[in-house]
Amino acid sequence: MEELEAWDDLSNIPADPPVMRKLCADCRRPAVVCWCSALPPEKLNPRSTVILLQHPAEEKRCLRTAPMLQLGLASNKCLIFKGKKFPQPRHKDLEILLTQPNTLLLYPSKTAIDIRAMENDTDSYNLVLIDGTWPQAKAIYASSPILHNIKQVKLLTSNTSSYIIRTQPTEGCLSTLETAAEALSQLERDPKYTELLLQPLHTLCKYQLENGAVTHQSKEFLIKTRTYPKLIGKRLSKLLRSTQEELPDQT
Repeated sequence: MEELEAWDDLSNIPADPPVMRKLCADCRRPAVVCWCSALPPEKLNPRSTVILLQHPAEEKRCLRTAPMLQLGLASNKCLIFKGKKFPQPRHKDLEILLTQPNTLLLYPSKTAIDIRAMENDTDSYNLVLIDGTWPQAKAIYASSPILHNIKQVKLLTSNTSSYIIRTQPTEGCLSTLETAAEALSQLERDPKYTELLLQPLHTLCKYQLENGAVTHQSKEFLIKTRTYPKLIGKRLSKLLRSTQEELPDQT
């Protein structure tokens, strides 16, 4: 009898897959949570080009910010290359870009200079960012010797992250979108990149908060206020010490 009931249950399972929510053709998010309406009315076309070296794990994040940057800029102004080390044979023209004299790497090395100190002695720059968590970024840098030869710049800003629905390691951490937008505003001497490129992020956070998400404090803040719910391991302690002295993390 139980076997017959089991077969009856199986027979009631529909043969066709469930209907999926309609996806936006641009951001590839469900239409009800699409943030494309907040993109700049016209794609921004800076003199400089942003090059993202993206860790493969970033592609799996549903709330990643790199697509906002790519859709907010002209099609040839945001180039994304995926991998754990660079360049690789599949990365067309990347080695050429990385070895050009006008290429800058946004990375907190001891020799990095304030991006605002660049004298704009060229018509444009190739601005390279490593897109991943801080440990992933350090691993990519260590495994990609070509990056060590690029002039390195750092981003000094008092801005705090608007990505309030995600826990950041420290108070000064910015998302990939925020880092690129702020760097472009400083490099191009034009605040519109920060003002316009961050609108989709504001829209995303607003929607998430209205539908059950909560504001996240950084791990650094939670630890300082003794409200962090987990034990602090050696890896996290080392990360917090290093990020207090270096560039904002990129997510």
